[in-house]
Amino acid sequence: MKDRRPKVSYSQAFKQKVVKEIENGILTKSEARRLYNINGATTIQNWLRQLGKSHLINKVIHIEMKDELNKLKELERQKRELESALAQAHLKILTLEATVEVLEESRGSKLKKKSVTKSLAVSSKKKSSKKRNTK
Repeated sequence: MKDRRPKVSYSQAFKQKVVKEIENGILTKSEARRLYNINGATTIQNWLRQLGKSHLINKVIHIEMKDELNKLKELERQKRELESALAQAHLKILTLEATVEVLEESRGSKLKKKSVTKSLAVSSKKKSSKKRNTK
């Protein structure tokens, strides 16, 4: 079993001291973590929220070009269309399989399946022979 570190509890006064030093620009969050040996990547951020100093937490701002946003919307639309087409294809396959089962039950025997590879091979030979004849 893993060795667990003991749970460290910080007093309210200590939290306020650290947050005040960060707020006054004496320390950065990472400097405070190192100086006071504070474990946990979000510990100080949680203190900042608790003490109403959320403005000191780095915020991520995404800046996008208009065409990037349009491209993203277009890709999401295409994804939805493809997912819909895939679902329809699955339904069609299930319907066809059920139809085959019903036909096999009514006939009392298995249906003979045409080999797709043979018909493809024959059609590709015909196409290649047509190309040779036209040259």
